[in-house]
Amino acid sequence: QVQLVESGGGWVQAGGSLRLSCALSGRTFNSYIMAWFRQAPGKEREFVGGINRSGGTIVYADSAKGRFTISRDNAENTVYLQMNSLKPEDTAVYYCAAQESTMGYVLRQGYNYWGQGTQVTVSS
Repeated sequence: QVQLVESGGGWVQAGGSLRLSCALSGRTFNSYIMAWFRQAPGKEREFVGGINRSGGTIVYADSAKGRFTISRDNAENTVYLQMNSLKPEDTAVYYCAAQESTMGYVLRQGYNYWGQGTQVTVSS
């Protein structure tokens, strides 16, 4: 059974940085497209960014472009989300997700496995 465990969330002032990590266990990590989503209170879960199996293709939501960086280490079975220049509107629970197929990056329905989420709070 695949398990995803996120870490690295916390509280930060606007303009600060955080690095989230997500470790996959139970299956071969490089079999999966990986992505980060986030969900703010009262809002739907939204795509932040995704990375293909080799790490050679990365896709970002407009809200993340220029500020967030996704990377993966297939030897460590881990995907990362480096978040810089954080804004209060980035406050949300951040989830990592793993996709077995090739349904694209953006749709939640394309992902087979989800982590439990990690809270990111950005104060103004």
